[in-house]
Amino acid sequence: MITGSTDGKIMVRRCLVTFKPFRIFVVGIGFFSLCFLMTSLGGQFSAKRLADSPFTIRTEVLGGVESRGVLRKISEMLEVILKRMDSLSKLDNSSTTEARRLDELRSAINRFQPVGLVERIQAIAQNVSNMAIRVEQILQNSMVQGRVREGTSSQCDVPRDPRFPECPGKVDAAFRTDLSVLLDQVGAGKESLSFMKRRIRRLAQQWATAANHLDAKLEQRWRDQKKILVHVGFLTEESGDVFSPKVLKGGPLGEMVQWADILTALHVLGHNLKISMSVKELQGFLGVPPGRGSCPLTGPLPFDLIYTDYHGLQQMKQHMGLSLKKHKCHIRVIDTFGTEPAYNHEEYATLHGYRTNWGYWNLNARQYMTMFPHTPDNSFMGFVSEELNETEKRSIQQNKVNNMAVVYGKEASMWKLFIGFGFPYEGPAPLEAIANGCIFLQPKFHPPHSSLNHEFFRGKPTSREVSSQHPYAEQYIGRPHVMTVDYNNSLEFDSAIRQIMRTKVEPYLPYEYTCEGMLERVHVYIQHQDFCAPESPFIPANLSRQGSSGGYRIMGPLFVPLPNSTAFGWASNVTAPPAWPPLTSLRLLISQEGQSCVEACQSAGFICEPAHFHFINNKEALRGLEVQCEVTDSEINHILPAFSEVRRECSLQREPLLFSCAGHSPKYRRLCPCRDFRRGQLFNEADVPFEVEKEEDESSTFSHVVTSLLGFSHQGRVGLFPVRLRSAASSISSSGKKLPAVTLLKTGRVQTWEATLMKQ
Repeated sequence: MITGSTDGKIMVRRCLVTFKPFRIFVVGIGFFSLCFLMTSLGGQFSAKRLADSPFTIRTEVLGGVESRGVLRKISEMLEVILKRMDSLSKLDNSSTTEARRLDELRSAINRFQPVGLVERIQAIAQNVSNMAIRVEQILQNSMVQGRVREGTSSQCDVPRDPRFPECPGKVDAAFRTDLSVLLDQVGAGKESLSFMKRRIRRLAQQWATAANHLDAKLEQRWRDQKKILVHVGFLTEESGDVFSPKVLKGGPLGEMVQWADILTALHVLGHNLKISMSVKELQGFLGVPPGRGSCPLTGPLPFDLIYTDYHGLQQMKQHMGLSLKKHKCHIRVIDTFGTEPAYNHEEYATLHGYRTNWGYWNLNARQYMTMFPHTPDNSFMGFVSEELNETEKRSIQQNKVNNMAVVYGKEASMWKLFIGFGFPYEGPAPLEAIANGCIFLQPKFHPPHSSLNHEFFRGKPTSREVSSQHPYAEQYIGRPHVMTVDYNNSLEFDSAIRQIMRTKVEPYLPYEYTCEGMLERVHVYIQHQDFCAPESPFIPANLSRQGSSGGYRIMGPLFVPLPNSTAFGWASNVTAPPAWPPLTSLRLLISQEGQSCVEACQSAGFICEPAHFHFINNKEALRGLEVQCEVTDSEINHILPAFSEVRRECSLQREPLLFSCAGHSPKYRRLCPCRDFRRGQLFNEADVPFEVEKEEDESSTFSHVVTSLLGFSHQGRVGLFPVRLRSAASSISSSGKKLPAVTLLKTGRVQTWEATLMKQ
């Protein structure tokens, strides 16, 4: 007993020692088997979702059925062996139990039959290796030969752009006319989103027609498809979202109108679009961890462009940390009222009193995108106003009722006069009224409203002066569609009413506010604006040839006088450096003292182009304009480049972020980079804004055109109400002190009242 027991224990110990290396080997086989099963079967599982992954191929590995049979047998044997080994490690002093368990182990080993196992495993490994090589070859061929366009595969046209030598890095953006995918992406659950989706559906046919027209105009040329994230920050719960609850209660809708049109334009242009309406979605798209840890991105930014607003920009700062500074050149900020460079530069704004709650992001000022083209320092994004077809236009002309103002939200055929009460500023409603054949009457502001004298603009990152309720309509549409009058001048108001009664107008909509106009504009921005490329120092092209002494010699002036103009242009015999907009559109002017470049360019029939400051911020421009400079230095100031005639001092700009069309000083005259433009659109071949509407009646006291009317008090928000004018000619008293009695339809109630105007 004792001897047997001792021998048994010795045998068990020897078995344990013998099987430790074998156990490790068996575990290794099990792990390899599991990996192979996942690899070999993964292709078949993924093949069911053909569009989800580039690994969407059916794998047919030689000997696959036999291999899986062997693996199943290995798995079964492993399970038995491991259970027995666990039992052996817990052997007690019972010889009977020991003998029985040893017999079970011997039986399991006999069933294992390892003969030929290693050879079979080697064959399986070879099959896996062959499959990996085959997958790699298929992927390489697919990426080189394939091109994705609207979900279909076709031959890839290798781009000629030397910056993109390999086709896999670029995908052609094809126009889309089906908006169903976009509507799904917008989501649901809020009235604001429902409003946006209704607008997208309503304008679907106009977008489709515009896409076809623009595609034909571009002659189906290659357009880079961009990966774009749209994060609508002001509609997130984290920002408070005060807009959604007011959609059906008369709240502001302009921002939602613009965002709906931006989303549609990006989708129709064929870009790869992701939409975020919450901070959680933002974190997921950017690849940052949840919470507010300000963890920077460790990898590259997964998007070429990010469209957001000031709320979204603040949220990105909270969740991207320091990496926001690295990637901010990809950001475009939708900014209704605009941000001027003096407010955008954080250090300069803090030191010189321009710091507000909204500016100070140190972006290129053209990264801010506005609703109207009121700030040339920014880019004009805009929105879309619904267009009438020819049948609808004829119906309006035939059924228009005399002596009746537009009933806001009613049938367009009833519209005759659309009256603004001074607030809200710069909304989409006046353009819609004009597009439906209405005359837009609005108040003139004396003095102009700005952040210096009006509560509404206080704190906004702009010093822009608003001369009327809708400056765009005042400046760029004009009479007969828009009349801007001083409501405190009864004679002026009386004259305007009488003229409106005699005037018949056709529906009118500027091209830049049509679907095609917006598609064209957004397309040009995406293809040409690049704020990530470093801006190299400007070396005048006429200094690029070396003289005999080894230095550079001047070949001629950079800027030459233009015929029949006070402006200077780029010399035709000098090769213009690459620029967008092209330097051929440049018109160099000098402002008056106290005049901004916005005003100087407009007075000459041009528009200020901030992208061209880079090319006139030099002594060559000063010499070309024959400016007398006893001292020329460089400083950091948003009015530069400029000069003082009295002191004969000239100053150039040292901080490119402060190049500003809006800056002005009573002591300096500015060098202004103006450019020509095409009427009705901010672009021609490049970004060339529309032309100012010419005055039709030079004897009239109305010099401009646009926005609203009847705002007896500019301070209170009266809103836009339907008005019925009772024969204005007879109801206005001979003294000119009385307005016609008007009937206001508001919330279903009818109120009749009279208002007395103050004479100037």
